Amino acid sequence: MQASGKNAGLGLALVSACAFGGSGVAAKPLIEAGLDPLHMVWLRVAGSALVLSPLAWRHRDLMRRKPLLLAGFGLIAVAGVQAFYFASLSRIPVGVALLLEYLGPCLLLGYIRFVQRKPVTRAAALGAGVAVVGLACVVEIWAGLSLDPLGVLLGLAAACCQACYFVFADQGSDQGADVPDPLGVIAFGMLIGTLVMTAVARPWRIDWRVLAGDAVMGDTPVPAPVLLAFVVLIATVFAYMTGVVSVRKLSPQVAGVVACLEAVVATVLAWVLLGEHLSTWQTLGGALVLGGAFIAQSSRPTPPAAADPAVLDRETTNA
Repeated sequence: MQASGKNAGLGLALVSACAFGGSGVAAKPLIEAGLDPLHMVWLRVAGSALVLSPLAWRHRDLMRRKPLLLAGFGLIAVAGVQAFYFASLSRIPVGVALLLEYLGPCLLLGYIRFVQRKPVTRAAALGAGVAVVGLACVVEIWAGLSLDPLGVLLGLAAACCQACYFVFADQGSDQGADVPDPLGVIAFGMLIGTLVMTAVARPWRIDWRVLAGDAVMGDTPVPAPVLLAFVVLIATVFAYMTGVVSVRKLSPQVAGVVACLEAVVATVLAWVLLGEHLSTWQTLGGALVLGGAFIAQSSRPTPPAAADPAVLDRETTNA
C-alpha cells in the first residue's frame, strides 16, 4: 500500500512538473505582445481562483482552522512565485529563469538545516555547492553577468518563494485528523494570491486589446485567449493540484527533485516553440544546477535511531 502511494505520488509529481513547465512558454508570447508581466500574473492567479472558487466554498472551514497556512501559501507560494518568475522571464530567457528558480530545492535544504535544525549530510552540502557552481555558469559570471542582472535577481527571489511552496505544501501532513485538504489550501491560496496581486498589479490598467488578438509563438500566430486558457487551466490549476498532492504522498525533498524536471521541460519547449537557445556554458550550468539539486534532495539526514538516546528522551519530553 505504501509503495503504491509513493508510485502514485511520483506520477503526480512528474505530471505537475510537465504542466508547470509550459507556463513560461505560453506566457512569454503574451508578455512580448504587450501584456505587463504583473498583469499576466494577475490573470493567471485570478483565473485560477475563479475556477477553484467552488472548492474554496466547500472547504471554507479552513479559514478558521488554518488561517496562517492559507495566508502564507497565497502570499508566497502563489503570488510570490508567479510574480518574481514572470518578471524574471520578461528580462531573461525562459530556460534561464527557470534554472534560477530551481535553486529552490537547495534553499529548502538550508531551511531544514538552519531553521528546523535537522542534520544535513555531506552529500547534501556537496549538492548545494554543485548547484552554486552551475548558477555561475548559467549567468556566465566571468563575462560580467552578460544576462540582465535584475532578471537574475528576480529569478533568485522566485527560488526563495519556490522553496517555501514545498514547505507550505507539506504543512499539516503529520497532524492526524487535522490534516488540511490540499485542494482547499490551493483554492484559498489562489483567492488570497488574487487579492494580493490586485493591489500590486492594478489590473484595471490591463491592455485588453492584447488578449483580443494573436500572440506570436516563435513564428506562429496563436490566439491570445488560447494561450491564457492554457496558462490558467493546465499550467496553474492542474499543475498546483497535482503538485501539492504529490508532496503529501512523497515528501518536500523527493517532490523537489522531481519538480526540477520543470526546468528541463520549459527549456526544451522554449527551444522548440520560441527559438530560444542556451550557450554551451549555460547548458552545462543548467545540468549542474539540476544535478546539484538532485544530490541535495536525495540525501537523507542521520536517522533518529542512530542519535544519542538521552538526546531523544529530552526531545520527546520537550515535545
